[in-house]
Amino acid sequence: MATAVRLDTTRAAALFHALSDPIRLDVVMLLLDGERCVCDLMSDLGMAQSRLSWHLKTLADAGIITARRDGRWNYYTLDADTLAETRD
Repeated sequence: MATAVRLDTTRAAALFHALSDPIRLDVVMLLLDGERCVCDLMSDLGMAQSRLSWHLKTLADAGIITARRDGRWNYYTLDADTLAETRD
């Protein structure tokens, strides 16, 4: 490979797969403004929790978002390090 830094293609594929869906990109865009409750994401996207949960899990599995639980709701945040890794 001609580049100075060897690209981890498996990791890159996982990140780009997670970002390859318009709904997941919408979630990322909504989270650019900061932490959001899943209830707000459902409302903003006009989507049932069951369908949104699958997309959130895909983003979380790739490390793009993190979640914290508060009562009955999960709150999601972008992982800045993973976004920087994706950009690089």
